[in-house]
Amino acid sequence: MTRVLITRPLPDRVLAEAEQHFEIEVRDTNGPMKRSQLRAALVLHDGVLATLGDNFDTQAFAEFHSPRCKIIANFGVGYNHIDAAAARAAGIAVSNTPGAVTDATADIAMTLILSTARRAGEGERLVRAGKWEGWHPTQMLGMHVTGRKVGIIGMGRIGQAIARRCHFGFGMEVIYVNRSEKAVDFPARQVSLDTLATEADIVVTAVPGGAETRHLLDAAFFARMRRDAIFVNISRGEVVEEPALIAALQEGRLGGAGLDVYENEPEVPEALRRLENVTLLPHLGTAALEVREAMGLMAVENLRAFFAGETPPNLVN
Repeated sequence: MTRVLITRPLPDRVLAEAEQHFEIEVRDTNGPMKRSQLRAALVLHDGVLATLGDNFDTQAFAEFHSPRCKIIANFGVGYNHIDAAAARAAGIAVSNTPGAVTDATADIAMTLILSTARRAGEGERLVRAGKWEGWHPTQMLGMHVTGRKVGIIGMGRIGQAIARRCHFGFGMEVIYVNRSEKAVDFPARQVSLDTLATEADIVVTAVPGGAETRHLLDAAFFARMRRDAIFVNISRGEVVEEPALIAALQEGRLGGAGLDVYENEPEVPEALRRLENVTLLPHLGTAALEVREAMGLMAVENLRAFFAGETPPNLVN
């Protein structure tokens, strides 16, 4: 029977579906796979259901001329932790789980926008510390988001879902950066990255990770942003030059930031943790049971189709 390694504990419904098709082995830890474990996965299994942190890089594939593993089904839409070109050269297919994550990730972006603009984290800490002295007219004044201008960097499925929420839910004007112009069902203007930085009240990055977008948002970008603007990242941590963002926040050159991802996860710099005008979440983008089930079932279907001689629905290489 086809052997499949599942690199993290997954929802019961997903594991039950996988067991219908494969002989499965499930790692009982949520830690990323070590180099030796990556090698073993490629040698001992026909397929791997992997996820963020499982660093299948060029070196992992270069050690084998013809590995037993023939497909890595990624649990998640972003697969920058898998060198898809190197996998292809080694005869290994790679798939992902787009679509299933779109609305959940867009919802987290809105959570970060609202929490940061209205200083919700700071307010909760005040209450929990027993330091709240009661309501008054100038208490914790934040940004009113309705009618603001939002700039979306990356207008794919997730970027469009965020923009739609901002426009229809909060009457925001939408500008965006993308390789090509997008036809959408609401007013939106394509602009350059420089223009977006200077015009937007709220900036949200929703680009994929990888070499092309690493440190796309650097010190020069943050220097161009408005001093009262809010920056939100729900894409990948390495898209942002983290020290540059921290410096801009520390020096009062930004109004605040909302982050669900970090450059060296799970490490979150102490400098970020000390800042009151920053909302920090532990990569909650898709953290809802039905969403994680949908992602897992999509990954299992990619595996099932591949081993049945069909083209996986979400093949990326």
